Amino acid sequence: MALRCMKYLLAAAFSLSILFFSNSSFSQEKQENTESAAGKHEEGTFDPAKLIMEHIMDAHEFHFATVGEHHITIPLPVLLYSPQRGFSFFSYSNFHHGHEVYNGYKSEEGKIVAVNEQGAVDESVQVYDLSLTRNVVQMIIALILLVVIMVGIANKYKKNGAKSAPTGFQNAVEPVITFVRDEVGKPNLGHKYEKYMPYLLTVFFFILINNIVGLIPGTANVTGNIAFTMILAVISLIVILFSTNSHFWGHIFWPPGVPFLVKLILIPVELAGVLLIKPAALMIRLFANMVAGHIVITCFILLIFIFGGMSAVAGWGFSPVSIAFTVFIYLIEILVAFIQAFIFTNLTAVFIGQSLEGAHSDANGGHDDAIII
Repeated sequence: MALRCMKYLLAAAFSLSILFFSNSSFSQEKQENTESAAGKHEEGTFDPAKLIMEHIMDAHEFHFATVGEHHITIPLPVLLYSPQRGFSFFSYSNFHHGHEVYNGYKSEEGKIVAVNEQGAVDESVQVYDLSLTRNVVQMIIALILLVVIMVGIANKYKKNGAKSAPTGFQNAVEPVITFVRDEVGKPNLGHKYEKYMPYLLTVFFFILINNIVGLIPGTANVTGNIAFTMILAVISLIVILFSTNSHFWGHIFWPPGVPFLVKLILIPVELAGVLLIKPAALMIRLFANMVAGHIVITCFILLIFIFGGMSAVAGWGFSPVSIAFTVFIYLIEILVAFIQAFIFTNLTAVFIGQSLEGAHSDANGGHDDAIII
């Protein structure tokens, strides 16, 4: 009974901490420091650093292309709350890409701030941005795709039965499900794998869909957002904590066969490994790999304009090379999308398997308790 209460308290503590910590994590989306990081380039000049940051950061619109002075975008609704002004709801297109003030607000480097009658930033007005940004909208789209695909496949199994040969898109998804079951679930979770397969499959396909959709030009790089990967890591941590037992915590708080003085050092290390290092490994690995790929692709494209700024001949001459490398990295990113979804799911299964027994057993497929990073 005490062990169950401890697991509930740990899960609740991490759920509450994510609520308080989310404000600092979502600060990645705020672009108020972009100008200083980019060296405060003059307006109208080509700024590669700023363009790269705009590509990987969150925004209030989907920007696909710019033709002359015309921007091809899909503006998103803006929902603001200010204790001084109350709620405000309007379309982001009213800002005209940050060039105009609307309803007492304006957009500065992607951040919506309050302004006074003269158009200057009003520091006395506090603004809470509750808008559906492109990261949020794209996550909702990915969730809808996940539900539609999986429900459609499940209905086919109900209609035709598991013994009949799969058809259509079911034929492409079934080998992936089988692969996750045979290469992730069974080896790491042993005979208890069926209990965790719904979660592992959901995590795998949700990350995969977000990775693939994020490769479409103009969309958001959701999995390259540290707040997104942190939430996934915390959810996995909660699943891990609920999978633990007395044997596992006994090895954490009182490692057997270790001298007393060594235990004083080992206990905080083991505890940090469970509560910090494992979720950090899940969070940082996915974030770093996905954001790095998008930065590399953007850099190769921007090389055309960098060379073009030096000479028109150099810009046109380097274009085929830049496009060739961009296509190559883009194809690699498609492979990385699958690999990173697999690695996150596999590491989650490994950590769950380690927590099931806390010792060497068939429950975790013979894996030891080493922390895998």
